Amino acid sequence: MTDIKDLSFEDALSELESIVSKLERGDAPLEESIDIYERGAKLKKHCEGKLKSAQLKVDKIVLAPNGTIGTEPLDSDG
Repeated sequence: MTDIKDLSFEDALSELESIVSKLERGDAPLEESIDIYERGAKLKKHCEGKLKSAQLKVDKIVLAPNGTIGTEPLDSDG
């Protein structure tokens, strides 16, 4: 099994979707369900971190009139 920190967002999300589907179907015995649930929680956290990182990359840096530097969401409309 691939280490979660090495997964791309898309691969982690795909694996998370598979885990959710398997848990919803009840296909796994209790011990396996617990293990895959725990991996799913870690995958969710990894995906959230990747999304946060992506958000920071699309925020733009702004210079306020008083000279302070900050960020604001990048306006996707132009």
